Amino acid sequence: MELRVCTKCVMPETHETIMYDAKGVCNICHQHEYKHEKIDWPKKEAEFKEIVEKYRNKQTYDCIIPFSGGKDSVFVLYTMLKRYNVKPLVVSFDHGFYRPHHVQQRDRILRKLGVDFMLFRPNQQIVRKLTLESLIRKGDFCWHCHTGIFSYPMHIAVKFKIPLLVWGESTAEYTSYNDFDNIDERDETAFNKWINLGITADDMVGMVSGGIEPRDLECYRYPKLRDLKAINYRSICYGAYHEWDVRKHMEIISRELGWEGDEVEGVPQQYNFTKVECMMNGIRDYLKYIKRGYGRTSQLVTDDIRAGVLERDKAMAWVKQCDGKKPASLRVFLDFVGITEEEFNEIAVKHAVSPWTVDPQQLPEGKELYDQKDWDLSFGGKSL
Repeated sequence: MELRVCTKCVMPETHETIMYDAKGVCNICHQHEYKHEKIDWPKKEAEFKEIVEKYRNKQTYDCIIPFSGGKDSVFVLYTMLKRYNVKPLVVSFDHGFYRPHHVQQRDRILRKLGVDFMLFRPNQQIVRKLTLESLIRKGDFCWHCHTGIFSYPMHIAVKFKIPLLVWGESTAEYTSYNDFDNIDERDETAFNKWINLGITADDMVGMVSGGIEPRDLECYRYPKLRDLKAINYRSICYGAYHEWDVRKHMEIISRELGWEGDEVEGVPQQYNFTKVECMMNGIRDYLKYIKRGYGRTSQLVTDDIRAGVLERDKAMAWVKQCDGKKPASLRVFLDFVGITEEEFNEIAVKHAVSPWTVDPQQLPEGKELYDQKDWDLSFGGKSL
């Protein structure tokens, strides 16, 4: 089925928060025009410096940097160290699906930068149950990842009384949950508005059958507001105060830290810098295609169109070539959650966003990643 698509980028009508003007240009493209033409970024950076100085030298650590080891969190960590001279506590929520090269690179960069690092990996047997429940309920199996990445660093902030957290880009880069005029903070409002998919940890306790107690999901529960207010917390996005430029950031971390991209399912090789860390990213993008009619390549070429480095015709060609292929990693995912491909398809198509429809059985198969044979499958699935 043909979808209406932005006349400037390639985002279709099924994209969350999208709207079109009379010329067919989407609201997010207009946000980027505003970002490049209207915002006083030096003034924004001055505001950022004031925030950092307010919290400097008040506790053992000046701030928390939530960290995956992907390009964005590496750039933020490097810049906070080198440009703003902070002492951070680096906190990582390990969803359990990290790829081998990513883990090696993450540890190498952390050693090179010389920072204190805290890694938390939740119970993987519980993760299996949450993954399946989230897939069934929302057509998005990443509930444990969405919530854990954003809630766990907040728990550490309360526990160690570190009130400032610095995240990566603003959501205004990709959706319209916020625009560039509004300060994008990773607070309780954002957590409940778009991060947790409308499902709380307490909801999950009631949804998942057997073997889960409320305390088992504490890491997915946002801290009590009174506890956060007691430490005078701020949870801010670096990209709300600085003009976000992925390719410039890539040049910096590649040159200064030796950060390397990797092969990623479903995207052209020139975009080997995105979502390199996760075994299951191909599944997430595949689900998005079944639900909304576009995948990761559409998102990536859209970013380049808005940045003025890619022509729309070429972008459309990449989309047709790469989006909508069944990932080879699907069999790993199915083994992990314990369902068949037929059951997976039945769940996925129920979450399709009108007017998009597709038959997953008619989609071509993608190429297996070079490292899939080396993935650690001890997270609970059968060895393949």
